[in-house]
Amino acid sequence: MVISDGPSMLVPDFPFAYDTYLAHPAGLGRVPDAALGTEVAVIGAGMAGLVAAYELMRLGLRPVVYEAGEIGGRLRSQAFPGAPDAVADLGGMRFPASGRAFGHYLRVLGVRTSPFPNPLAPQTPSTVIELAGRSHYAETAEDLPPVFGEVSRAWATALADGAELPALRAAIAARSPSAIKSIWNRLVPALDDESFSGFLARSPSFADFHHRELFGQVGFGTGGWDTDFPNSMLEILRVVATDADDQHVRIHGGAQSVPLALWRRAPSQLHHWTPGASLESLHGGSPRPAVRALRRRPDGRIGVLDRWGTERAYPAAVSTVQSWLLSAGIDTDESLFSHDLWMALERSHYMQSSKTFVLVDRPFWRDRDPSSGRFVLSTTLTDRMTRGTYLLDGGGGLDDPDAATRPAVVCLSYTWNDDALKWLALPTDERVRLMLHSLRQIYPDLDVASHILGEPITISWEREPHFMGAFRGNLPGHYRYQRRLFTHFVQDALPPEHRGLFLAGDDISFTPGWAEGAVHTALNAVWGVVHQLGGHSAPGNPGPGDRFTELAPVDLDG
Repeated sequence: MVISDGPSMLVPDFPFAYDTYLAHPAGLGRVPDAALGTEVAVIGAGMAGLVAAYELMRLGLRPVVYEAGEIGGRLRSQAFPGAPDAVADLGGMRFPASGRAFGHYLRVLGVRTSPFPNPLAPQTPSTVIELAGRSHYAETAEDLPPVFGEVSRAWATALADGAELPALRAAIAARSPSAIKSIWNRLVPALDDESFSGFLARSPSFADFHHRELFGQVGFGTGGWDTDFPNSMLEILRVVATDADDQHVRIHGGAQSVPLALWRRAPSQLHHWTPGASLESLHGGSPRPAVRALRRRPDGRIGVLDRWGTERAYPAAVSTVQSWLLSAGIDTDESLFSHDLWMALERSHYMQSSKTFVLVDRPFWRDRDPSSGRFVLSTTLTDRMTRGTYLLDGGGGLDDPDAATRPAVVCLSYTWNDDALKWLALPTDERVRLMLHSLRQIYPDLDVASHILGEPITISWEREPHFMGAFRGNLPGHYRYQRRLFTHFVQDALPPEHRGLFLAGDDISFTPGWAEGAVHTALNAVWGVVHQLGGHSAPGNPGPGDRFTELAPVDLDG
């Protein structure tokens, strides 16, 4: 399965069709002949950094990629020793069908995918929802008690009555920017100061607190959403409107294989460079070291100082690092950004996240209990510390008959925010012990531990020094800050001292936490660099900056 058809993540704040922009046969544009081979710094080798570098290289520029850790950023995968098909995706692990710009690169790279086993998804054999000590087993949503249907209908009603969701989805499906913006530009001022929990509490359909509590525990799509309750309702509405939380796929070999493939791939259409050139070959095999400082040099270029003391100057640079790192990890000249943009960078709110994986001898959850006829273990949502447990067959997943006898992976726990902080101080073995204890309360007749092989793998993103959190999640009232970050790639109106350093990454986008947002902002930055160097978009394929006036996010300050 490859992401291609179906809904598109046409983000309502800036409904530019990045997927059709990428697919246009004329390409993204050209730079003047005199600019061919010009070096452009790209800071960070995650998905945004490598998309930006890859497209800049295709245009005939020479991206110089800096990376403090691993290629891939938060698309980080770790294989269990001796089981190459059994991979723990520590960051992004499920990707929506609506993410069609990201899907473009999956197709170009020939990446294999299969459906992700979300709770109650068609490809998920069974789901258990365990709340307040009571377990509910379901192979389809109809197997659940009626109260779950009541909560689902309350959510649909709340979105229709309070957020115009049916009309917004119809406008996105029709790919009508004018219709999308007509609706969204009304919703932004109405909902900017509204929290997710406040929206629910004010909705007549959620007048019953028990329904709100149950919705927070079980949520929609991927599971419980109460850890998102403090966030802006606009963040949640974007996810729902663009189908980002539905029809997910997993990437065979791990999500990190995508940025690694971009790093190694020699594009078939390539300006200036000798055929066969790749980002890897242009860098002699490895990115440059971590960046320690950014400054404006006297000649106007941007100086990039690496960890070993070498400074190189560039006419343009793209920063894809977590936004706090520009003040907390990189000595960045304050003069490179306006005070308003620094405020937006510093006010970014990051969500914590923790995952723990174990390798097991086989996907034993395919077994049915002979007495009950139920699967012995299910994708599990609970109010216990584990919150979400996911079952990941090895190989090609459920459609791969050989996977039944191969080692497989259990994500024992996937948690967010306060739930993630509960694990932060605990060593790996203690995490696993407590997680197995929780599962034993839900499945008293199943010995999960007897199936575990080797060493567990765990991560808490908030203690990763180059990330300090999983991804941005705007709080109420933060729309203005996000607009400043996203629109920064259009720099014609900026004073010269604030030009030339472009921001990208999913936390700069309006869809944090999704690889699609990383792709969108990377393409914005590519347009900005090309524009600054005197280039232009391809005829008949205007870029995001060319259509900015028409599609710009609504400005609440007028």
